[in-house]
Amino acid sequence: MISFSTLSYLDVFLLVVGSWTLYKFTQAVRLRVKTTKLKGPPSSSWIFGVTKELSNVTKEVSKGDSGALYEQWAKEYGPVYQIPTPLGGRRTILTDPKAVAHFYSKETFTYVQSNFSKRLIESLLGRGLLWSEGESHRRQRKTLTPAFSNAAIRSLTPVMNCVSLDSIGIAGFGHDFGALQGKRSSVEEVLDSFGTAPPMSMVVMLLGQVIPILQKLPTTRGNLMRKLHDTMGGVSEQLLERSRKEKALGGGVTDTSRSIIGSLLRAENADSELRLTPEEALAQMKVLILAGYETTSISLTWALIELSLHPEKQDKLYLELAEFTNKDPTYDQLTSGLPYLDSVTREVLRLHPPLAQSGRVAKYDDIIPLSTPITTTSGKQVDHIAVAQGSAVFVSIRAINRSEEIWGPDAKEFKPERWLDNESGLTPKAKEVQGYHHILSFVDGPRTCLGRAFAIAEFKSVLSVLIRNYAFSLRDGPETKIDRVTTLLPRPKVAGEPGYAMPMRLILRERETMDPY
Repeated sequence: MISFSTLSYLDVFLLVVGSWTLYKFTQAVRLRVKTTKLKGPPSSSWIFGVTKELSNVTKEVSKGDSGALYEQWAKEYGPVYQIPTPLGGRRTILTDPKAVAHFYSKETFTYVQSNFSKRLIESLLGRGLLWSEGESHRRQRKTLTPAFSNAAIRSLTPVMNCVSLDSIGIAGFGHDFGALQGKRSSVEEVLDSFGTAPPMSMVVMLLGQVIPILQKLPTTRGNLMRKLHDTMGGVSEQLLERSRKEKALGGGVTDTSRSIIGSLLRAENADSELRLTPEEALAQMKVLILAGYETTSISLTWALIELSLHPEKQDKLYLELAEFTNKDPTYDQLTSGLPYLDSVTREVLRLHPPLAQSGRVAKYDDIIPLSTPITTTSGKQVDHIAVAQGSAVFVSIRAINRSEEIWGPDAKEFKPERWLDNESGLTPKAKEVQGYHHILSFVDGPRTCLGRAFAIAEFKSVLSVLIRNYAFSLRDGPETKIDRVTTLLPRPKVAGEPGYAMPMRLILRERETMDPY
């Protein structure tokens, strides 16, 4: 028997390291034995796996477009394959529609967030909707659902004619961030800083998935994460406290009855199962500020880029919106009365999903069905794969949304017309994809984006205002080279220029209907 009192610090250290190594080795053996052996790209480094390839996508693919690399691998190895990850790990990648549907239907139950993801989300946003699993997730989601109902969004549509940061502030929290008055919010400043983090920060973060203690190192990216957490926390605390005081006084100048913050305040005082703790309410605020600003603003930027590159489609959209020169479309018109605006919205979300991929870890052993049989490393053809408990499973949203195998040879083209006439331009394979109109930009299943209807209404409202009043073109013309850079989420920028701006030329439109011929 070991006497711990006689062990030196070195002995204890070696014992801990040995135990951890044995545990990891046993876990790795179990995963390899119980998981179907799939084809995939070779590892260029035991330490990094194929992370370098994904971070520095080759010129033959597309700079900054990891989705193109995932799609290339799917063509080479099949719609379900494995890639090497840091320190000898493996990750299963799904691009098969039936497999993806199965994965999302069991998300939050069979497939849960990794410990690394949970620590990262908690450190940034707290224990809110993105962090929670199972019953906690169901309770929090049910509490917030009324704030995103059709009735609630309909009443807020006039506010959405503002730009997205002001929109989520006024419509969601009864607070004006002042973006339209030229004010630069502290949240926006921190978000813009993420792309300046040195490569070593990303390396430490990647290795932190396997060695948790590395997440504690004071890297540039880690410091930015903590600064964003504190900044959003400060804004959220102020808004919640102000609204609590107004409610205690029996009202106030800000009407929060139909806003998200109103739902949170009611949930704080609820006696039922829908009650939120103050910590959960604060976490929801941070999630909604981040999601409501960053994702929608990126999508709007991509929409203006695509419409600038395709002026004939921009003119077609303007023609549809021309009747609203002196008024704004209603919620019902935005939802179902403007087919080309709807088609442009879907096509932008398909080609440029704000979230490039989503992933989980199997909580239990599982069998994933496939729509297309694949060949394993042993040469056997299978129509399903086995996934062992603890396996990492990922969906490349960008690869699926842009796959030529799924969407046809014009998959990479900006073609809103594919969505017209009851989606007559979609291939049979594309119609097998579940999610919002067969695209996975809002994911699917129990964890599908709660604010999807809000985000779409906001996107359409802002885009309709812009196109009705201005004609857009890229500053340097249609040959402008555009890169995708990752801050917190992938953003477009002019290649070779500092910062993350997309300079455009605007021409004020004359108030007259264009000749469609």
